[in-house]
Amino acid sequence: MLLFVDNLTNVDFSYLHPERGLLGETWLASTQMKGALDHQGMVCDFGIVKKTLRNWLDTELDHRLAIPCQSKQLTVKQHQGQIDLVWQYGGRKLTCSAPSDAIALVDSETITAESVSQWAITRLKQHLPESIDQLNLEFDCEAISGDFYHYSHGLKKHDGNCQRIAHGHRSQIRIWQDQQPSPELEAQWAQTFKDIYIGTREDIVKHNETSITFAYTTSQGDFELTMPADDCYLIDTDTTVELIAQHITETLKSEYPEREFTVKAYEGAGKGALVSR
Repeated sequence: MLLFVDNLTNVDFSYLHPERGLLGETWLASTQMKGALDHQGMVCDFGIVKKTLRNWLDTELDHRLAIPCQSKQLTVKQHQGQIDLVWQYGGRKLTCSAPSDAIALVDSETITAESVSQWAITRLKQHLPESIDQLNLEFDCEAISGDFYHYSHGLKKHDGNCQRIAHGHRSQIRIWQDQQPSPELEAQWAQTFKDIYIGTREDIVKHNETSITFAYTTSQGDFELTMPADDCYLIDTDTTVELIAQHITETLKSEYPEREFTVKAYEGAGKGALVSR
Protein backbone atom coordinates (compact mmCIF):
# COMPACT_ATOMS: atom_id res chain seq x y z
CA MET A 1 0.00 0.00 0.00
CA LEU A 2 1.22 3.49 -0.85
CA LEU A 3 0.63 6.48 1.39
CA PHE A 4 1.19 9.99 -0.01
CA VAL A 5 1.24 13.54 1.31
CA ASP A 6 1.35 16.25 -1.35
CA ASN A 7 2.62 19.72 -0.41
CA LEU A 8 3.89 18.43 2.89
CA THR A 9 5.95 21.55 3.58
CA ASN A 10 8.33 23.97 1.92
CA VAL A 11 12.00 24.64 2.64
CA ASP A 12 13.84 27.92 2.17
CA PHE A 13 17.61 27.57 1.95
CA SER A 14 20.66 28.47 -0.12
CA TYR A 15 23.10 26.19 -1.89
CA LEU A 16 26.35 26.26 -3.83
CA HIS A 17 25.80 26.11 -7.59
CA PRO A 18 28.74 25.17 -9.86
CA GLU A 19 28.23 28.17 -12.19
CA ARG A 20 25.94 30.61 -10.40
CA GLY A 21 27.59 30.59 -6.97
CA LEU A 22 25.41 31.16 -3.89
CA LEU A 23 21.83 30.49 -4.88
CA GLY A 24 18.76 31.08 -2.73
CA GLU A 25 16.06 28.47 -3.22
CA THR A 26 12.55 27.46 -2.16
CA TRP A 27 11.33 23.91 -2.68
CA LEU A 28 7.95 22.35 -2.03
CA ALA A 29 8.23 18.88 -0.50
CA SER A 30 5.91 15.92 -1.09
CA THR A 31 6.29 12.33 0.07
CA GLN A 32 5.16 8.78 -0.62
CA MET A 33 5.58 5.85 1.77
CA LYS A 34 5.12 2.18 1.02
CA GLY A 35 4.23 -0.39 3.65
CA ALA A 36 1.75 -2.94 4.95
CA LEU A 37 -1.49 -1.97 6.68
CA ASP A 38 -1.44 -2.14 10.48
CA HIS A 39 -4.26 -3.10 12.84
CA GLN A 40 -5.81 0.34 12.27
CA GLY A 41 -5.90 -0.20 8.52
CA MET A 42 -3.15 2.35 8.03
CA VAL A 43 0.35 2.35 6.57
CA CYS A 44 1.22 5.08 9.07
CA ASP A 45 -0.78 7.76 10.84
CA PHE A 46 -0.73 11.00 8.83
CA GLY A 47 0.06 12.93 11.98
CA ILE A 48 3.26 10.93 12.51
CA VAL A 49 4.27 11.30 8.86
CA LYS A 50 3.78 15.06 8.81
CA LYS A 51 5.40 15.70 12.18
CA THR A 52 8.43 13.50 11.55
CA LEU A 53 9.24 14.72 8.05
CA ARG A 54 8.45 18.36 8.68
CA ASN A 55 10.53 18.47 11.84
CA TRP A 56 13.48 16.82 10.10
CA LEU A 57 13.37 19.12 7.07
CA ASP A 58 12.94 22.17 9.30
CA THR A 59 15.96 21.15 11.34
CA GLU A 60 18.34 19.74 8.74
CA LEU A 61 17.67 21.74 5.53
CA ASP A 62 15.44 24.76 6.05
CA HIS A 63 17.37 28.04 6.52
CA ARG A 64 20.71 26.30 5.99
CA LEU A 65 23.41 26.53 3.34
CA ALA A 66 23.52 23.20 1.48
CA ILE A 67 26.96 22.24 0.17
CA PRO A 68 27.90 19.31 -2.14
CA CYS A 69 30.64 17.59 -0.14
CA GLN A 70 31.93 15.53 -3.10
CA SER A 71 32.44 18.49 -5.43
CA LYS A 72 35.99 19.29 -6.53
CA GLN A 73 35.03 22.98 -6.45
CA LEU A 74 34.66 22.82 -2.67
CA THR A 75 37.20 22.98 0.13
CA VAL A 76 35.73 22.45 3.59
CA LYS A 77 37.15 22.21 7.10
CA GLN A 78 35.37 21.45 10.36
CA HIS A 79 36.65 22.46 13.78
CA GLN A 80 35.07 22.99 17.19
CA GLY A 81 31.51 23.16 15.90
CA GLN A 82 32.44 25.55 13.09
CA ILE A 83 32.59 24.93 9.33
CA ASP A 84 34.89 26.91 7.02
CA LEU A 85 34.42 26.52 3.28
CA VAL A 86 35.74 27.87 0.00
CA TRP A 87 33.71 27.56 -3.22
CA GLN A 88 35.28 28.16 -6.64
CA TYR A 89 32.90 28.92 -9.50
CA GLY A 90 33.25 30.55 -12.90
CA GLY A 91 36.65 32.02 -12.11
CA ARG A 92 35.27 33.49 -8.88
CA LYS A 93 35.36 32.51 -5.23
CA LEU A 94 33.24 32.77 -2.12
CA THR A 95 34.16 31.82 1.43
CA CYS A 96 31.95 31.17 4.41
CA SER A 97 32.50 30.42 8.08
CA ALA A 98 29.48 29.43 10.14
CA PRO A 99 28.36 27.16 12.99
CA SER A 100 27.85 23.58 11.81
CA ASP A 101 24.09 23.82 12.43
CA ALA A 102 23.90 26.45 9.68
CA ILE A 103 25.37 24.13 7.02
CA ALA A 104 23.80 21.04 5.40
CA LEU A 105 26.55 18.63 4.35
CA VAL A 106 25.02 16.84 1.38
CA ASP A 107 26.93 13.76 0.21
CA SER A 108 26.87 14.48 -3.53
CA GLU A 109 28.77 16.22 -6.32
CA THR A 110 26.01 18.76 -6.98
CA ILE A 111 22.95 20.08 -5.19
CA THR A 112 19.82 19.05 -7.07
CA ALA A 113 16.33 18.07 -6.03
CA GLU A 114 17.28 14.44 -6.66
CA SER A 115 20.59 14.47 -4.75
CA VAL A 116 19.07 16.23 -1.75
CA SER A 117 16.15 13.80 -1.80
CA GLN A 118 18.47 10.77 -1.64
CA TRP A 119 20.53 12.39 1.11
CA ALA A 120 17.40 13.13 3.13
CA ILE A 121 15.85 9.69 2.64
CA THR A 122 18.98 7.95 3.91
CA ARG A 123 18.82 9.94 7.14
CA LEU A 124 15.06 9.95 7.57
CA LYS A 125 14.59 6.18 7.53
CA GLN A 126 15.83 5.78 11.09
CA HIS A 127 13.14 8.17 12.33
CA LEU A 128 10.19 6.34 10.74
CA PRO A 129 8.13 3.39 12.03
CA GLU A 130 9.36 -0.09 11.05
CA SER A 131 6.13 -0.63 9.09
CA ILE A 132 7.45 1.72 6.39
CA ASP A 133 9.24 -0.36 3.73
CA GLN A 134 10.03 2.42 1.28
CA LEU A 135 10.21 6.20 1.49
CA ASN A 136 10.17 8.63 -1.43
CA LEU A 137 10.67 12.36 -1.06
CA GLU A 138 10.17 14.80 -3.92
CA PHE A 139 11.15 18.47 -4.15
CA ASP A 140 9.56 20.79 -6.69
CA CYS A 141 9.71 24.52 -7.35
CA GLU A 142 6.60 26.64 -7.01
CA ALA A 143 4.94 27.31 -10.37
CA ILE A 144 5.34 31.07 -10.91
CA SER A 145 3.73 32.64 -13.97
CA GLY A 146 5.51 35.98 -13.71
CA ASP A 147 8.98 37.19 -12.79
CA PHE A 148 10.97 35.86 -9.86
CA TYR A 149 14.50 35.88 -8.49
CA HIS A 150 16.82 33.84 -6.27
CA TYR A 151 18.30 35.71 -3.33
CA SER A 152 20.31 34.91 -0.21
CA HIS A 153 20.69 36.93 2.97
CA GLY A 154 21.17 36.78 6.73
CA LEU A 155 19.32 38.57 9.53
CA LYS A 156 21.62 39.05 12.49
CA LYS A 157 18.85 40.49 14.70
CA HIS A 158 16.52 37.53 14.18
CA ASP A 159 15.88 35.31 17.20
CA GLY A 160 15.64 32.14 15.11
CA ASN A 161 17.36 30.51 12.15
CA CYS A 162 17.01 33.54 9.85
CA GLN A 163 20.13 34.86 11.59
CA ARG A 164 22.19 32.37 9.55
CA ILE A 165 24.25 34.43 7.14
CA ALA A 166 23.68 32.36 3.98
CA HIS A 167 20.12 31.16 3.57
CA GLY A 168 17.70 32.22 0.90
CA HIS A 169 14.56 32.04 -1.15
CA ARG A 170 13.15 31.75 -4.67
CA SER A 171 10.67 34.60 -4.78
CA GLN A 172 8.23 36.20 -7.14
CA ILE A 173 7.60 39.94 -7.31
CA ARG A 174 4.56 41.96 -8.29
CA ILE A 175 4.61 45.72 -8.93
CA TRP A 176 1.78 48.12 -9.71
CA GLN A 177 2.36 51.63 -11.08
CA ASP A 178 -0.59 53.99 -10.64
CA GLN A 179 -2.69 50.93 -9.72
CA GLN A 180 -1.84 49.15 -12.97
CA PRO A 181 0.33 46.01 -13.17
CA SER A 182 3.85 46.77 -14.42
CA PRO A 183 5.48 43.69 -15.95
CA GLU A 184 8.37 45.88 -17.11
CA LEU A 185 9.29 46.93 -13.57
CA GLU A 186 8.83 43.37 -12.31
CA ALA A 187 11.26 42.10 -14.94
CA GLN A 188 13.70 44.91 -14.11
CA TRP A 189 13.83 44.06 -10.41
CA ALA A 190 13.91 40.33 -11.05
CA GLN A 191 17.00 40.92 -13.17
CA THR A 192 18.54 43.20 -10.53
CA PHE A 193 18.08 40.53 -7.87
CA LYS A 194 19.01 37.56 -10.06
CA ASP A 195 21.17 35.10 -8.04
CA ILE A 196 22.00 37.90 -5.61
CA TYR A 197 23.19 38.24 -2.03
CA ILE A 198 21.25 41.10 -0.46
CA GLY A 199 23.53 42.49 2.22
CA THR A 200 23.23 45.10 4.95
CA ARG A 201 25.92 47.78 4.78
CA GLU A 202 26.20 47.72 8.58
CA ASP A 203 27.42 44.09 8.41
CA ILE A 204 30.34 44.85 6.05
CA VAL A 205 33.79 44.39 7.60
CA LYS A 206 35.81 44.55 4.37
CA HIS A 207 34.98 45.98 0.97
CA ASN A 208 37.10 46.40 -2.13
CA GLU A 209 36.50 46.48 -5.88
CA THR A 210 36.27 42.71 -6.24
CA SER A 211 34.80 41.36 -2.99
CA ILE A 212 32.71 42.18 0.06
CA THR A 213 32.99 40.50 3.48
CA PHE A 214 30.04 40.43 5.83
CA ALA A 215 30.41 39.29 9.45
CA TYR A 216 28.48 39.28 12.70
CA THR A 217 27.98 37.30 15.91
CA THR A 218 24.57 36.08 17.06
CA SER A 219 23.14 33.73 19.67
CA GLN A 220 24.02 30.82 17.35
CA GLY A 221 27.68 31.80 16.92
CA ASP A 222 30.07 33.58 14.59
CA PHE A 223 29.23 34.10 10.93
CA GLU A 224 31.36 35.42 8.08
CA LEU A 225 30.76 35.45 4.33
CA THR A 226 32.94 36.83 1.54
CA MET A 227 31.24 37.28 -1.81
CA PRO A 228 32.28 38.65 -5.21
CA ALA A 229 31.15 42.27 -5.19
CA ASP A 230 29.20 41.79 -8.44
CA ASP A 231 27.05 39.14 -6.73
CA CYS A 232 25.96 41.52 -3.96
CA TYR A 233 23.23 44.14 -3.65
CA LEU A 234 23.62 46.46 -0.66
CA ILE A 235 20.91 48.25 1.30
CA ASP A 236 21.09 50.52 4.34
CA THR A 237 18.69 48.47 6.47
CA ASP A 238 18.35 44.86 7.49
CA THR A 239 17.15 42.54 4.74
CA THR A 240 13.76 41.35 5.97
CA VAL A 241 11.20 40.99 3.21
CA GLU A 242 9.36 43.98 4.69
CA LEU A 243 12.44 46.16 4.31
CA ILE A 244 13.25 44.76 0.86
CA ALA A 245 9.73 45.66 -0.31
CA GLN A 246 10.14 49.09 1.25
CA HIS A 247 13.51 49.58 -0.43
CA ILE A 248 12.12 48.72 -3.87
CA THR A 249 9.14 51.04 -3.37
CA GLU A 250 11.27 53.95 -2.18
CA THR A 251 13.74 53.46 -5.02
CA LEU A 252 10.93 53.54 -7.59
CA LYS A 253 9.38 56.58 -5.92
CA SER A 254 12.70 58.44 -6.03
CA GLU A 255 13.00 57.70 -9.75
CA TYR A 256 9.39 58.57 -10.58
CA PRO A 257 8.14 60.89 -7.80
CA GLU A 258 4.91 61.71 -9.63
CA ARG A 259 3.88 58.04 -9.75
CA GLU A 260 2.21 55.82 -7.16
CA PHE A 261 3.71 52.36 -6.58
CA THR A 262 2.65 49.17 -4.84
CA VAL A 263 5.25 46.42 -4.40
CA LYS A 264 4.34 42.89 -3.37
CA ALA A 265 7.62 41.13 -2.56
CA TYR A 266 7.57 37.47 -1.68
CA GLU A 267 9.84 35.57 0.69
CA GLY A 268 9.73 32.10 -0.77
CA ALA A 269 6.27 30.62 -1.38
CA GLY A 270 3.04 32.22 -0.27
CA LYS A 271 4.34 34.86 2.13
CA GLY A 272 5.91 38.28 1.94
CA ALA A 273 5.21 41.99 2.33
CA LEU A 274 3.13 44.61 0.55
CA VAL A 275 4.15 48.29 0.47
CA SER A 276 2.46 51.22 -1.24
CA ARG A 277 3.68 54.75 -1.69
